Amino acid sequence: MSTPAEQVDPARIRQIAEEYYRSGQFFCSEAIVKAMNDGFSLGYPESVIRLASGFPIGIGGAGCSCGAVTGGVMAIGMVFGRDQPKDPRIDRCLCLSRELHNFFAQRHGFLCCRSLTRGMILKSPEHMQQCVTFTGEVAEETAKIILRELDTSAGIPCPQPSD
Repeated sequence: MSTPAEQVDPARIRQIAEEYYRSGQFFCSEAIVKAMNDGFSLGYPESVIRLASGFPIGIGGAGCSCGAVTGGVMAIGMVFGRDQPKDPRIDRCLCLSRELHNFFAQRHGFLCCRSLTRGMILKSPEHMQQCVTFTGEVAEETAKIILRELDTSAGIPCPQPSD
């Protein structure tokens, strides 16, 4: 990561992610991965966006998990994920991913794209605006989580899942 954390502005990352979606350059998950890679100067090649290309519209258009949230989880993994077997970093990554999941679920009730867009026509102005908003909201929250964790040596306590 070459951009110092104090120079990263979550509100600006939100704007960038929203514009990627609004302009039609990328869908939700792709926009978030690109905005995080650029905003935090993570150094991943542009081809990393391909990893996010199957998640829009609820995983390939199936209407399941919100693509914005899956993009945010991917971005958390880009910073805090593991690349070696049995690396205990996985615990922190899972905790932060669950935090993002819970943030969105508490705010919107659920993560199912089909439910979030119920009654909307795909690509209608109403649908597009909602998804632009979700993309920006998740990008900003993901950036806040990453910045907070980079700024603390121990991080926040990670509660065990209740289920």
